[in-house]
Amino acid sequence: MNVADTMRRKLVAALSPRRLVIKDESHLHAGHAGAQAGGESHFRVLVVSTAFEGRSQVERQRAVNAALKDELAGPVHALAMRTLTPSEFEAG
Repeated sequence: MNVADTMRRKLVAALSPRRLVIKDESHLHAGHAGAQAGGESHFRVLVVSTAFEGRSQVERQRAVNAALKDELAGPVHALAMRTLTPSEFEAG
């Protein structure tokens, strides 16, 4: 299983997202610190979940970080995230 698939499995289990987009942006960081040959080191995620209702952006990001703690301690060097409730996502 690749890193993105592992991240998807863990985020689905932890947050039951209504929408989840995981994009490997490692190719944009080739030659930079933390970039690994073969990619899977720099990711951008969009997580839309009712689990974020009533939570601050910091609390939302902490929930994502907690779900992906092993990946962040290992192969993932950078993770950019957008965390939204369904109503925030629909509002654009």
